[in-house]
Amino acid sequence: MPERTTDSADATRARGEALGGVLEPGDVVLLDGELGTGKTVFVQGLARGLGLLGAVKSPTFTLVHEHHKKAWPGARADLAHLDLYRLPDGATLTDLGLDEFLDQGVVAAEWGTRLADGYPEHVRVTLEEAGAVERRIVRIEGKGARGEARVHALDVRLAARDARRA
Repeated sequence: MPERTTDSADATRARGEALGGVLEPGDVVLLDGELGTGKTVFVQGLARGLGLLGAVKSPTFTLVHEHHKKAWPGARADLAHLDLYRLPDGATLTDLGLDEFLDQGVVAAEWGTRLADGYPEHVRVTLEEAGAVERRIVRIEGKGARGEARVHALDVRLAARDARRA
């Protein structure tokens, strides 16, 4: 998927929501970007796309926030939202006690490069500032067959949405 530029936090959330709409239990989403580039904002949208309507806050000081579908009728998957800023490179979900989480949920990890070696099948989301206060460049790439399949599904969904708007 080519990079897209968003002009507001709501537009960044909408991009995350579109991705959340195509994710399945077992998917790993690795987010990267400098402090303040909108990683948590993107995950707020991703959660909404999964049908999880509760508040999504940064897990900076708690390491992980779990959002369970049983609390939201109609939700498609649980979500573990991680902030790996303080963890060493090469950490795994097993190290974090979350390996079983993938059976029923999606993992979205901020500072995700620390998990990349252990999960070659993932979706990589990179956010960068693009000049104006809330303007962001959002790049979504699939790694491995599973990640590429999710990005392809996202492309199809966005193309269909754009066609309906035209």
